[in-house]
Amino acid sequence: MADIADINMTTSSDDKHPPVVLQLLPSLVTGGVERGTVDVARTLAEEGWHSLVVSAGGPMVRELTRAGVNHIEMPAESKNPLVMHANVDKLARIIRDYHVDIVHARSRAPAWSALAACWRTDTSFVTTFHGTYDTSLPFKRTYNSVMARGQRVIAISDFIARHLVDKYSTSPDRITVIHRGVDFELFDPQKINPERLVRHSQEWRLVDGVPVIMLPGRLTDWKGQRVLLAALAKLPNRNFRCLLVGDDQGRTGYRRELERLIEKFELQSVVQLVGNCTDMPAAYMLADVVVSASTKPEAFGRVIVEAQAMGKSVIATDHGAPPELVLLGKTGFLVPPADPAALAAQLEHVLALGSSERETLAREVRSHVRGRFSKETMCSATLDVYRRVLTEKERNGSVVA
Repeated sequence: MADIADINMTTSSDDKHPPVVLQLLPSLVTGGVERGTVDVARTLAEEGWHSLVVSAGGPMVRELTRAGVNHIEMPAESKNPLVMHANVDKLARIIRDYHVDIVHARSRAPAWSALAACWRTDTSFVTTFHGTYDTSLPFKRTYNSVMARGQRVIAISDFIARHLVDKYSTSPDRITVIHRGVDFELFDPQKINPERLVRHSQEWRLVDGVPVIMLPGRLTDWKGQRVLLAALAKLPNRNFRCLLVGDDQGRTGYRRELERLIEKFELQSVVQLVGNCTDMPAAYMLADVVVSASTKPEAFGRVIVEAQAMGKSVIATDHGAPPELVLLGKTGFLVPPADPAALAAQLEHVLALGSSERETLAREVRSHVRGRFSKETMCSATLDVYRRVLTEKERNGSVVA
């Protein structure tokens, strides 16, 4: 890990140096944005490009180091205007010292600093639009708009691409849809050893032969845990176990509300809040059906793709990106958002599937996601965006405004 004060010239002044891409994000702790950044950084290095990542640091820096990627630590997570202003100077220096060709910003606060540094140094600016963000206030819309100001804007779903056009009047010609990619080396049913399954099964007190309904996601109201509990209360029998997998991240009030609902619906014997899970591939293998009940539109929906990669039936809400991620009735099922009755009916249908139907569905869902949502596809498409940006810069002689 490099510090801003220790930056040295790492490429020659020759114009023939390999392309240099700097990815910028708040930190490298955990999450989909962080995972995508590391995957792209590693691919750049493997392809012979010079790959840099700037962030406030975190456990995932180790993965960059192992891949031979330079990480430069700076307070990129800060929303303090003074810090953001100081970051402009730091980024401009990094751009010049490392002969950066493209800056790829993945979050709003550091993107504002990056945009100013790119203007100052005539460097190409790319963004990835990861979510709908809050647009309720005029200031918020302006703050969010930096993610739509890239010369090329990567949208993580068709839903987000439409959002960019509708809310920020972004030209479709500047938008490239690149779905998030899943690492199929990790999410592969054939690579889950029995010990991992036994450990989770014992920890969660699962019983052989009893179907498992799973909702993975942090405990926050819009992830739909309340909707699922209301749906479970409508099922005609209680021959199932339901696992709510996810940390409350300090939202203790919401957790207590869920516990009260479990008591209200008399679901204490079948529903368990299991907290955070560090081995989701094994966790998915224990599920018979995986639910994504989000009441707000998901920008992508990684849970849906991960569960399908493990051959699992998925029920998701019919808004946002989830309709892009399933083949309706073949690899997954959709229900209206915040509709417990519809969710209960779909749960009954999926839990009633016979073993041969489940095996057929498992083959179809694995084939579906492997063909569309691989990590390799995501990285390859991202590098194609970088190549187009470099070609435009060479053709025009400077960054396109």
